[in-house]
Amino acid sequence: MDNDDLPVGKILTRREALALLGAISAAALAACAPGQTPTAQPNATATGGPEAQTSVAIGNNPTAVATAQQQATNVAAANATALPSCIVRPELTEGPYFVDEKLNRSDIRTDTSNGAVSEGAPLTIAVLVSQINGSGCAPLANAQVDVWHCDAAGVYSDASDPGFNTKGKTFLRGYQVTDANGMAKFVTIYPGWYSGRAVHIHFKIRTNPSGARGQEFTSQWFFDEALTDQVHAQAPYAAKGRRTLLNDGDGIYRQSGGQTILDVKPSGEGYAATFTIGLQTS
Repeated sequence: MDNDDLPVGKILTRREALALLGAISAAALAACAPGQTPTAQPNATATGGPEAQTSVAIGNNPTAVATAQQQATNVAAANATALPSCIVRPELTEGPYFVDEKLNRSDIRTDTSNGAVSEGAPLTIAVLVSQINGSGCAPLANAQVDVWHCDAAGVYSDASDPGFNTKGKTFLRGYQVTDANGMAKFVTIYPGWYSGRAVHIHFKIRTNPSGARGQEFTSQWFFDEALTDQVHAQAPYAAKGRRTLLNDGDGIYRQSGGQTILDVKPSGEGYAATFTIGLQTS
């Protein structure tokens, strides 16, 4: 399992994500004095071309200054509202345990080979996928989201490893197709741990999985350490003992820059999380 540690892709900073919306800001500020034609004041020395001349005109016009400030505030508010659904996340390694089972199901806890249900704390994950077009974003419908991870004992299904052989099993694997709102929902369990890795869940998003053309994004979710301690202190996780590697010691987590930690909250008898991601599809 220690081979599941090769990072790929590029981490995009918040500044790079915000830059995707920069064109909106520029357009709004360029029109900062509606109904007026900015002109340089006769006694002003305008240098640097049209942008400098416009700045001089606005600086000498109190009404234009107030209008510009208000519009800048509006743009900032609009960006703050739009950004969460347009966040670009880092791509991370697929790892050795991806199997394209083609299991279209929301509840991935059951092993279809024998009907057994994986034991563990229930975890519901809602994935909100957007597509980034220029400086804006919109829900990405009909994208396939695959999820797979280990059980409470640190074992993957349909895999062969020195510690186990689960070939033919399908527990904790499945996919959903995003709806018109770009949402895919999964019901699973809080994952366990295994040597060499922090606690994590793998996911993959594909825009055309059965076609020759399409785009694919693969990454991993991580978890808050305090919450993991709380969950893993209970059965059936406690039987395996305390995990040997935390997030900060996991090379893949470090590659993520902490951008893929699930915001998990208590929900009923288990937990729930929503994860938003924006993909550049063109």
